[in-house]
Amino acid sequence: MSDLQRDWYVVYSKPHKEEQVQLHLGLKGIESFFPRLKFPTGNAGKRSVTPLFPNYLFVRMDLSCEAHCVVWSPGVKRIVSCGDTPIALEEDVIRFLKDRADASGIIEAKSQWSAGQQVEINGGPFDGFVGIIENPPNAKGRVKILLKLLSRQISVKLGVEFIRNQSVAVMPAADIQR
Repeated sequence: MSDLQRDWYVVYSKPHKEEQVQLHLGLKGIESFFPRLKFPTGNAGKRSVTPLFPNYLFVRMDLSCEAHCVVWSPGVKRIVSCGDTPIALEEDVIRFLKDRADASGIIEAKSQWSAGQQVEINGGPFDGFVGIIENPPNAKGRVKILLKLLSRQISVKLGVEFIRNQSVAVMPAADIQR
């Protein structure tokens, strides 16, 4: 089997069946990669893991002789195609994701915001208010902020799109230090 031309393809799975597909493909000797993100949460150190691309995973196969093994695996709906032709991915795409993931395919999500950091709210009903981050962004992109309002401290949850610190409003993922 060393003479096979294996390329990476995208497989569309049934909802929440990516891990089942990965297991069955592994049993057939077919390499797969299911990237997930691990988000910090504010619940006593618990973390949330969510698929990077829900219902999709990457499979390395020789299309001419292994496609049927993939398509007929439990949980698989189809190989993503353009018309009737599956399109191979560039090896660099998978390498980029794998370089950021651990051995089980989990990528640690990083945030530019941390607990205790002072930020300004930009938009919404609290526009212009300054608050302190209680919990960094969760898997849904919500940040818990402590505000001083009418001589009281209140806690509000806002989307990350409403948060701005003094230096930058939104930092591209490539600029966030690992």
